[in-house]
Amino acid sequence: MKTIAIVATGGTIAGRGQIGKAVAYHAGEMDVNEIIESIPMLNQVAHIQEYQLMNVDSNEMTPQRWIMLSRQINELVERDDIDGIVVTHGTDTLDETAYFLNLTLHTSKPVVVTGAMRPATATSADGPYNLYQAVCLAADDGAYNQGVMGLFSSTIYSGRDIQKVNNFKVDAFEQKAFGCLGYMQDHEVHFFSKTFKKHTLQSLFSSQNYNDLPAVGIAYFYAGASHEILYSLALNHQGIILTGSGSGNYSQDWLHAIEDLSKQGVIFVRCSRVSQGIVFDDEVFDPHHCCIPGNTLTPQKARVLLMLALTYTHDRQRIKEFFNEY
Repeated sequence: MKTIAIVATGGTIAGRGQIGKAVAYHAGEMDVNEIIESIPMLNQVAHIQEYQLMNVDSNEMTPQRWIMLSRQINELVERDDIDGIVVTHGTDTLDETAYFLNLTLHTSKPVVVTGAMRPATATSADGPYNLYQAVCLAADDGAYNQGVMGLFSSTIYSGRDIQKVNNFKVDAFEQKAFGCLGYMQDHEVHFFSKTFKKHTLQSLFSSQNYNDLPAVGIAYFYAGASHEILYSLALNHQGIILTGSGSGNYSQDWLHAIEDLSKQGVIFVRCSRVSQGIVFDDEVFDPHHCCIPGNTLTPQKARVLLMLALTYTHDRQRIKEFFNEY
């Protein structure tokens, strides 16, 4: 059997609450060993090594903790006795962590991120089965060179495109209109597609060692939003992700502020508050090409990529290429 390392970070999968209840619980309270002990069939799938890296609600994840997690995994995958990695994580910010790992891990070995929508103390807790299938996926030969994957409700997602779309259902994830990578049937893995965006070994950012990341903020446009939002963010952020309406749109006031701040060196990326779609160059809302189109990335994932890009360059054209490549 293969050896799979489970790196635990906390989240609902490690949560405790009133027995039987699915709400009003505290995330990140159970040790990973307690969860593993509740899944006896894991021992039939792989040899398990456990690493309790942290135990927090995923809303407490920070760039510094991303770096810590990425460094831990990169060290583990260098070992010949480790065949794959499973990361347990809270669902609220799992999409951001998955994308960061997808860009910064330097390995072809399977890395799977999973979690739960119900705490471990709830009736029909979903965490144990998600973790079981995540280990099965990480131990599968077909999972090599797939980049970082997410596993929820028997569905395999790309780390680039996974997003949480529901805050109370067990089946809480999707990846826009792209479709998933595949499905699980108990322990069996069935792949049907793969991502064509750069990741892991092909990623420029996976060969660098990070101690910190540049500050990038997110500005949400709404009817009547003041352009002062942008000036306030620009005081302590090198880059700003614009969460515009429609195709990444905003008012003329915002346009003038963007053009002004762009001349001062602030890097802008245009994304959309609409859940489906793509953002391209736009001659009306960005006539002087001050902004980089966010492509299909959600604002929070665009922030991840821009933070990493700014460790490499401040050239807008080069960063624009990153947003097309990754």
